[in-house]
Amino acid sequence: MDHMSIDRETLRELADAGSETALDRLADLADTAGDLGELSELLDEGSTHAGFLLTRRAAAAGDLREL
Repeated sequence: MDHMSIDRETLRELADAGSETALDRLADLADTAGDLGELSELLDEGSTHAGFLLTRRAAAAGDLREL
């Protein structure tokens, strides 16, 4: 198992335990990877940071439907 996978698993465990910082870090990783599905899931879990990242992407793309 690679280092990134372990970090992501640890972050997921921390986020599931209520760590907002871990949830934000997962959103940053999903944003870097361009994983809009994961960002949407994180938003559904209550991550305002994921919502910000999705909004920023939609604004940059000029996608008014997503906004």
